[in-house]
Amino acid sequence: MTLPPRELKKMLRQEALARRDALDPRWRIEASFRFAEKASEIAPMPGTVVSGFWPMRSEVDVRPLMAALRDGGARLCLPAILDKTTIVFRELLRGAPLVDMGFGTQGPGEDAAELEPELMLVPLAAFDARGHRIGYGAGYYDRAIERLRQRGRAPNLIGIAFDCQEVPEVPNEAHDIALPEILTESGLRRFAQPL
Repeated sequence: MTLPPRELKKMLRQEALARRDALDPRWRIEASFRFAEKASEIAPMPGTVVSGFWPMRSEVDVRPLMAALRDGGARLCLPAILDKTTIVFRELLRGAPLVDMGFGTQGPGEDAAELEPELMLVPLAAFDARGHRIGYGAGYYDRAIERLRQRGRAPNLIGIAFDCQEVPEVPNEAHDIALPEILTESGLRRFAQPL
């Protein structure tokens, strides 16, 4: 019996997250610092707006990578959850207070400037060798990227994951956005995208 795409994604997500959760916490910390060592491979021009994310659960901690990108001149922002369907990106400034965003994450408060990312570090639950991703199921990033594209923006998308989150194949759905690049502890992977 073949599972419908949504159910197959749910199963693949659970399996990939279980593998990620099983990683030794000390190893995850060291691996997160290795991501920062790869900043030069993805570093944009100074002044480029880069969205990162506050790590939740056993995710890659991208804060060292974000700090390295800031040191190279990037402007940083983090997602802010507005409601059950919408995130915006607010500027992350050194020393500015962060507020609870739910899901165990934090981000800049309402007084922070909203920015449109030109480079997005995209969290994910699972990915395949084509650059297709499985998120956490809420669709926040798919909708945010689509809104940017509707406004004529084309942010560079780089998925962030551990190697253990790779799955044989992610089922395609019409709303899914494939990633041209994914950064893991092994390095940057680039994928051919359909025209």
